[in-house]
Amino acid sequence: MKIILLPTDFSDSAWNAMFTALKLYADLSYHFIILNSYEPDIANILGDKGKQRIGVIYDSMEKQSQLELDKIIAYLRAHHKNPNHTFEKVSMEDNLFTAIKNTILTHHINCIIMGTTGATGAKEVFIGSNTVRVLKSIRNRPIIVVPKEYSFQRLKRLVFPTNFLNYFEASELNPMIELIRLWNAETYVFQVGTEFILSDLQNSNKLLLEKHFLGINHSFHNVSFKRDVASAIANFANTNTADMIALIHYSHNFFEKLTRESVVKKMGFHTNIPLMVLTEH
Repeated sequence: MKIILLPTDFSDSAWNAMFTALKLYADLSYHFIILNSYEPDIANILGDKGKQRIGVIYDSMEKQSQLELDKIIAYLRAHHKNPNHTFEKVSMEDNLFTAIKNTILTHHINCIIMGTTGATGAKEVFIGSNTVRVLKSIRNRPIIVVPKEYSFQRLKRLVFPTNFLNYFEASELNPMIELIRLWNAETYVFQVGTEFILSDLQNSNKLLLEKHFLGINHSFHNVSFKRDVASAIANFANTNTADMIALIHYSHNFFEKLTRESVVKKMGFHTNIPLMVLTEH
């Protein structure tokens, strides 16, 4: 049975990501691990007799974490009964990033699904920077990021941007293809650029991708680069009423070279639909 990790801080955003995960994989056998990590703000503790209070505060935080996780498990078992799904809680004394890395190793996680609240203000300051840190740093597991306000109904259409410069390994595409086949989703593969004459390497990789997509309703499109790649991806997804964006987080990929931006980071700010970040193998 495959295992999905659901990090939670007990916020509305985390609940929404959890519900989205349960709907996405309703027809498949999955074990869901609900993870909460906690650590006190040492700066607010240290001071007069502060060190004596640390142990008490840790104990209190652990009890609260366990209590809230128990509430989640009880709710899911009562209101989201599905013979395909099982649940487990993990409470960990650590920061979220380290807790996720450790849980991946100890519980053989296949995929991470987490919420994000998006951006605020002109400077695009990310609310909950842990999500961006996870996107940038966890490179050995696929991650699905679910915007707080997104209400998942069906996966009718998925969009997949690529420049065809990298060889497509079946292992890196499998998490996306699993969902496409599960929902019989229409798939739009598209290239963002200023010109669209493919090299021999690109044509070879495109043919390979078509083999991976055998039996899948898919089409290829060109998207002209205007302001930045992240906006081009988001606009294409919105124009085509997509339900999910999937992309592969290659090291030093053409997105970063073309725009001097981290596309994965920018998409974490801007997307109003779920974003699946696939791993490079």
